[in-house]
Amino acid sequence: MDTATATSSSYMLLFRDSSPETYAAMSPAQLEQCLDKWNGWFEGLLSAGKVAHGHPLHPAGRVVTARDGKVLDGPFSEAKEAIGGYFLLLVDTLEEATAIAKRCPNLEHGMIVEVRPVAAVCHLASSLGRETMKG
Repeated sequence: MDTATATSSSYMLLFRDSSPETYAAMSPAQLEQCLDKWNGWFEGLLSAGKVAHGHPLHPAGRVVTARDGKVLDGPFSEAKEAIGGYFLLLVDTLEEATAIAKRCPNLEHGMIVEVRPVAAVCHLASSLGRETMKG
C-alpha cells in the first residue's frame, strides 16, 4: 500500500452493478446519457480534489488460494455481487464519503456502492500492534 495516497482519510467506493440487464434494455442514446452523467460526476470529484483515481474492473480475473496451489479463473461471486470498479476518495470522514456515494448517478439503475475506509495497516500488522506495515 502506498501510504502517501492511502491513509485513514482515504475511502474506497466499490461499485457493484447489480442490474446489468437494465443497461442491456437501454437505447444507445440512453446509454450515452448514463455515461455522460457518470463522467460528469467523476470529473466534478476530480476537479474538487475529492478523488485520487478510479477505474472499472474487467468481470473476469483469477483467484489465487493455498488450496492445492491452484490458480482458478474467477471471481466466483454472483454477477450481482461482483465489484465492477472503484474510486479512491480523498475525504476527511465516512459521512463525506457516504454523501458522495449517494450522488452516484447509476444508483437509479440498480448499482450498489459500498463505502469503505482505507486502513493504514492490514489486520495481521494491527494484531502485532504495528502502526505501519514494516517493523
